[in-house]
Amino acid sequence: MSAVARTSGETESHRRLKALALAWAQTAGFAIAATEVRVPKSGYRADVAAAETARAARRRGGGDAAPRTAVFECKQARADLLKDARREEEARRRVDALRARLRTLEELIGGHRPDLRRGESLFPEFDAWDFSGLEHRTHRDVVAELASWEERLQRGTKFSRLWRWRAADYFYLVSEAGIFAEAEIPAGWGLLMRRGDTLELARKPVWTEPAPDASAAMREAIAVAATQAVRRELSVPPRQKAAAADGGRPAER
Repeated sequence: MSAVARTSGETESHRRLKALALAWAQTAGFAIAATEVRVPKSGYRADVAAAETARAARRRGGGDAAPRTAVFECKQARADLLKDARREEEARRRVDALRARLRTLEELIGGHRPDLRRGESLFPEFDAWDFSGLEHRTHRDVVAELASWEERLQRGTKFSRLWRWRAADYFYLVSEAGIFAEAEIPAGWGLLMRRGDTLELARKPVWTEPAPDASAAMREAIAVAATQAVRRELSVPPRQKAAAADGGRPAER
C-alpha cells in the first residue's frame, strides 16, 4: 500500500524526489509506504516513510524479527539542509558565549556580595554561591536567555533529533546529485542521490535499533498517512463520531 500526497506550494522537483524515494523504498523491501507521515512523539512530518511487511521481516531475521522502518527526507537544494545546520551551530555558539558571560558575571557579583556564599566549605575558594534570591536584573536576564538557547540546542535540528530519538530503523537524505559535501550529511543518515529517474545509494545509513514500541508506532503512522491519502483521493468525508444513542454501529447484514 502506498500513496503520494501533494502538498500546497510544493515544487515539482520536491514531488519528484518523494516519488523516487517511495519507489526506491519499495524496491529495497519496504513494501508499506506513504508520504507526509507524522513521526510519532514529535512535531515533524517525514516526506516519505516506509516499512517492511511482517512476512518480509520473518524471511530476513526469523520468527521474532520486527519489520524495519525507514524515513526519507527530500532536499532539492543545498540551502534547505544547511539552514537547519546553521540554526544548531548558532545555538551552540550562543550557549557557549552566555555560559562564559554568566560565569564572569557571577564572579563579579560574588566579589561584591560575600554574603551569598553558602558556607558549605572550609575554604572560600571552593565554596558555592547561592544566587537564587538575588535581585539582579542583568543576572536574571542572562540566566533567562541562556535557558532559552539551551532549550533550542537540546531540541537540535530535525535531522539530529529524529536520529537521536531512534524513531525509525534507518534515515535517508534524498537529494539532487552533487549538492552536498560528505561532511554536510547529518550524522547517522544515509544519502540517496538522484541519477536521472532513479536514486543511487551514495552513503549507507547507521541502524538505530529502535525500541519495539517506537517501531510499532512508526508503522502505525505510515498506515494512517496512507489511509488519509487514499481518502483524500477518493473524496471520502472525515470520519464522523458515533451517535450516542445506538453507539453509531452499522446494522449487521
